[in-house]
Amino acid sequence: MNPNTAKAKMLSGQPAFGFALGMGSALNAELLSRSGIDFVMIDRQHGSWGEDSAIAALVAIHGGSAVPMARVARNDYTFIGRLLDEGVMGMIVPMVDTAEQARMAADSCHLPPLGRRSWGWGRARLYGADYAEWISEQLFVAVQLESVEAVENAEAILATPGIDGCWTGPSDLSLSLGFHPSEMDDREEHARALETVLIACENTGKIPGIAGGSVEDALRRASQGFQFITATSDGGLLDAGASSAVARLADYGK
Repeated sequence: MNPNTAKAKMLSGQPAFGFALGMGSALNAELLSRSGIDFVMIDRQHGSWGEDSAIAALVAIHGGSAVPMARVARNDYTFIGRLLDEGVMGMIVPMVDTAEQARMAADSCHLPPLGRRSWGWGRARLYGADYAEWISEQLFVAVQLESVEAVENAEAILATPGIDGCWTGPSDLSLSLGFHPSEMDDREEHARALETVLIACENTGKIPGIAGGSVEDALRRASQGFQFITATSDGGLLDAGASSAVARLADYGK
């Protein structure tokens, strides 16, 4: 069995922090998987990944300690299955607004009798001949709640068998609420929506998650009760590191 250490950490009541991978670079994936972070997430929705480069990233991640996860482009049986077949241990499904859509996601992720995932896989064979015996237990399946409709249906969505938790999209939620994401921290309706999600997770025994905007924001979200949290991305780390370096270099001779 290949244990999902990030899922185990969350089930024990602790937050698991991750880095999103958006730049389409297997080298970035390799480096960040060895950083000590709990999980890394290949972003197939907004990131610069093709199918072959995503597979290359999973190969690179395999030698690190971070749990390999992916955000699929959309709630699609084939797209989800292909990523699972290549060895992801966490699946994030965007734009889930109803319990029916959550059921579709869970069905795509899990082998029968829990779901309808097709038998057969590619790179996942590296996990051993017993892969099918434990993958449904070890796989972490999160749906994205990122609209007013999703928040209203949060408890029904999260009560769906085979769904382990959520990964709330605060920016899309802001847009759904009618204002720019830059205003989210100053809008009471945004805070109330997130609180509704947290309560729904508590009532259903599921793991609350959110996309953090920075390391500081990730820590703030953890203090609010979120457990499945991306702290930043490979692009964000590169941009922040470059900006810091340039600022220090610009001080030379002053």
